[in-house]
Amino acid sequence: MSFRHDPDAVKGKHLERDLIRRVFGMTGPYRGALIGFIITVVLSAVVGVIPPLLFRSLLDNAVPNKNEGLVIGLAVAAVALAIASAGLSLVQRWYSAIVGEGLIYDMRVSLFDHVQRMPIAFFTRTQTGSLMSRLNNDVIGAQQAVTGTLGTVISNVITLVVTLSVMLALEWRLTILTLVVLPAFIIPARRIGKRLQSATRESFVVNASMNNTIAERFNVAGALVVKLFGAHDRERDEFASRAARVRDIGIQTAMYSRVLFVALGLVAAVGTAVVYYVGGHMAIVGTISIGTVGAFVIYVGQIYQPLTQLTNARVDVMTALVSFERVFEILDFPSIVTESPTAVTLESPKGQIDFDHVWFRHPAPDLVSLASLEDGGAPGSEPSEWILQDINLSIAPGEFVALVGPSGAGKTTTAMLVPRVADVVEGSLRIDGHDVRDLTMDSVHDAIGFVMQDPHLFHSSIRENLRYAKPEATDAEIEAACRAARIHDLIATLPDGYSTVVGERGYRMSGGEKQRIAIARVLLKSPAVIILDEATSHLDSESELAIQRALAEALKGRTALVIAHRLSTIVAADRIVVVDGGRIVEQGTHDQLLNLGGLYADLYRTQADRAEENPDFSI
Repeated sequence: MSFRHDPDAVKGKHLERDLIRRVFGMTGPYRGALIGFIITVVLSAVVGVIPPLLFRSLLDNAVPNKNEGLVIGLAVAAVALAIASAGLSLVQRWYSAIVGEGLIYDMRVSLFDHVQRMPIAFFTRTQTGSLMSRLNNDVIGAQQAVTGTLGTVISNVITLVVTLSVMLALEWRLTILTLVVLPAFIIPARRIGKRLQSATRESFVVNASMNNTIAERFNVAGALVVKLFGAHDRERDEFASRAARVRDIGIQTAMYSRVLFVALGLVAAVGTAVVYYVGGHMAIVGTISIGTVGAFVIYVGQIYQPLTQLTNARVDVMTALVSFERVFEILDFPSIVTESPTAVTLESPKGQIDFDHVWFRHPAPDLVSLASLEDGGAPGSEPSEWILQDINLSIAPGEFVALVGPSGAGKTTTAMLVPRVADVVEGSLRIDGHDVRDLTMDSVHDAIGFVMQDPHLFHSSIRENLRYAKPEATDAEIEAACRAARIHDLIATLPDGYSTVVGERGYRMSGGEKQRIAIARVLLKSPAVIILDEATSHLDSESELAIQRALAEALKGRTALVIAHRLSTIVAADRIVVVDGGRIVEQGTHDQLLNLGGLYADLYRTQADRAEENPDFSI
């Protein structure tokens, strides 16, 4: 027989041990409850080994001597032990629930918080369904393991130790014989456990794929695409294919579990039969008493039960490790945009913004994404081409600066660097003289209001969407912000007014209505800096005029960085900065740039010509 060293197997064992050690390390805040749990388990184990001794006394002392007083005493003791066991069981369950549920609570909140702090690039590459699967299915899998398996392992180990100690004291030879079958419990658990672990891992992957399909198809935009292309049957067939694989894995898992259960039951039955035979023979020849044999038979049942449960628990742990592994994979994935430990708060922001030789490109995909959360294989390891090159721009407090240029010039990227949606690669970006990387994230976000081209509204009321910017806002403040954004009159006509639910992503509102609500939300926040990224692109000419007047009033005293495609919306800007190919190519007032006859003048004339050809088109 030859023994080969398997590096992968050794590595796998180390990983499993590290995972188990890490999970137990998370129980630190619940150490008191864990100690209480262990104490109650020990007491339960002690109580559990007494009834067989009472039975032994009944057979060896009470019955042969016809001692009714002893019989009554043994019966009362049995009832008392049953009551004690029931009480200890309740306390034990309470402690285990505190530890298990508390640990999963910490994990779930940590996972949610960690994902929220990932850079936007993480979300642009990640499949939503796969991420939801980690947050739901994997955490639930870990929860079931912790709340069930953890208690099972600890209680059965202690029960096994206490019971074996009593058995050794009672009859050591029968005890040794009982333990001979121990390897037969371990072998099937190891073989079947690895197969279950593999099946569980595949099940999680397929379920994540199904979740992603549901997340993409069962929102308004996805459902509309399916309907417009008449793809219902194709979508159903693809989903059914994945569901069939989950079904097959479920059947396979159920059979593996049943085979393990049957195998362990047969092993326990054989071990019990051996004890019956040898113990009976020893009683016949007078080596031990009948009462001892009876007690031992009960103990054999008590010892094989925890052995069986521990074997099953080992299998459960192996499958649960898949869940923990997938959860920890995300928790251990670092965000490339983080707050410095020495970060300071931006006090009383004025709104001065300085881009100092700023260069930016998207980081390598493997720095912002996990291959297991994507559907296109392993992410690449090379960064993108330069998107911004040597940007130098100073914006004074209260200045209205517009960014214009062709599509893909880098306008939105430039704006996104200000609130640290991404970090500059070279150079620095400062707010009020502070590098944004040296400021706390909260204080930077408090100082900046951002309205996107396609603003996102949550599936809640208009009031709650507005209060997202300022949770403590009064109804009067909300109404004032909406009046400034020229949306109050429309809201007042709705049956439920500000309590109107806008639908998922605000789909119950028109594009212009969503944008005005988003503008009101920023005005309610009252930041020192307001960034508008094509914030009036969905407005008709009349609504746009109303918003322009509202913004002119709202932007007074605030720094404004406005990205605009309709050049008519920024002619009154203090300065217009023209970006092309990731570089600033022109800057000045509207009149200055027209006289310059450069890119801005070309863009403006093109829009003016289109407006003449199509009166409904606004420049």
